[in-house]
Amino acid sequence: MNNRKMRMGMIGGGKDAFIGAVHRIAANIDGQVEFCCGALSVNPEVGRQSGKELFLDDDRIYENYQEMIEKESQLPADKRIDFVTIVTPNFAHFAPAMMALDHGFNVVIEKPIALSLEEAKQLQQKVEETGLVLCLTHTYSGYPMVKQAREMVKEGKIGAIRKIMVEYPQGWLSTLTEREGNAGAAWRTDPKKSGKSGCMGDIGTHAAQLAEYISGLKITKLCADLNIVVPGRGLDDDGNVLLKFDNGANGVLIASQIAAGEENALKIKIYGEKGGLEWHQMEPNTLIVKWLDQPAQIYRAGQAYLSDIAKHNTRVPGGHPEGYLEAFANIYRNFALTIGAISKGEEPTAAMLDFPKVEDGVRGMAFIENVVASSASDQKWFDFNI
Repeated sequence: MNNRKMRMGMIGGGKDAFIGAVHRIAANIDGQVEFCCGALSVNPEVGRQSGKELFLDDDRIYENYQEMIEKESQLPADKRIDFVTIVTPNFAHFAPAMMALDHGFNVVIEKPIALSLEEAKQLQQKVEETGLVLCLTHTYSGYPMVKQAREMVKEGKIGAIRKIMVEYPQGWLSTLTEREGNAGAAWRTDPKKSGKSGCMGDIGTHAAQLAEYISGLKITKLCADLNIVVPGRGLDDDGNVLLKFDNGANGVLIASQIAAGEENALKIKIYGEKGGLEWHQMEPNTLIVKWLDQPAQIYRAGQAYLSDIAKHNTRVPGGHPEGYLEAFANIYRNFALTIGAISKGEEPTAAMLDFPKVEDGVRGMAFIENVVASSASDQKWFDFNI
C-alpha cells in the first residue's frame, strides 16, 4: 500500500454538537487523516446540513450509522474509510462500535467506552477477535508534559511511588442546568443515556486514567463516596475516592461538577521516595518537579532537555503554548500512524502505540461500576474487580 492519509467516517458530531468539531480539528492537525463521510446526527435533516457545511460528498452523507457502515464497507479499497469515529452520548457507543468492527473498520471512540462493563468487555473481545485497533480519547494523556512525567516515573527519577493525588473540579453543573435547555447536561445526568454514574463517569474516569497512565500503576482497591448535591438531579455530580495501587501506594481522587467557579481544573500530584511531580491541565506546558534534598524545578514544553516521547508529542518551540486541541491531536496522530503501519504490514513503533486503547476502556467502566458499588455500601474497601 502506498503512503496516504487514513480515511475517517464520523458517527454523531453534527452542527449541534461540541465534541465532533474538536475531533475533526484534532484529526486534521497533522495531515494524517482525511474526513470522508458521516452519519452526523440522529436528526436526518441536521445530519444532511452538517455534512454539506463540512463539504462532504452528497453520497457520503448518511442518515444513520447502519447505512454508513454498510455502504462504506461495500466501496472499493481505494475509497472506503479506514476507521470510524464515534462521538455520540454514552448509550450510543456500543452498537456502532461493534458494527464497525464486524465490518472491518478500526474505531476511535469517546470515553467512557460504553454504557456498562459488560459492553466494554464485549468490545474488548471483538477487538481481540478481529485484530483491529480501538482508540479511546482520554485527551489528557496526550499532553507532552504528561508524557514527560510518565517517562520520569518510568526511569525511576522520583523513586518508588508512594502517593497519588488527583482532582478534577468543574462548576458547570452547579445549577439544574439540564432542565434549562443544556443538552450536554441533560444526557450526562440521565441514567438511561449516561449510565450508572454522572460526574465519576464523565470526568472521574479521566482522573483515574491519568493517575494510572503517569504512574504506570493499577488501582487495586477503592473506597468511594458519591453525592448528588443539586436537588432533583438523577446522577452523582460530586464524589471522593480513596485508592490503593498495585505497588502498595495509596491515593485520593476527587471529581466534582458543582465546584462553583471552576472551569476545567484537572490536576495531579505524584510523590515518590525521592521527589514529586505536579501537573495542572489549565497550565499544561509546565511540569513542576519537587525534590527531597534540593530546590524544585520547572520543566517546560518544547525544551531540549525533555524526553524523546515528550518531544515526539510537541509541535512548536518553547514558549509557544500548546493545549487541548494539540493533546487531542496527539492521540489521533499516533492512532493514525499505527493503523497506517499495520496496513502496510509494518510493526508500529512504541511512540505510535502511545494512545489509550480498549483495555483503558474496560478499566474505565470497571472504575465506574466499582465506585458506584462502593458508594452504595458500608464496606470500607472494595476490590477493583473487572
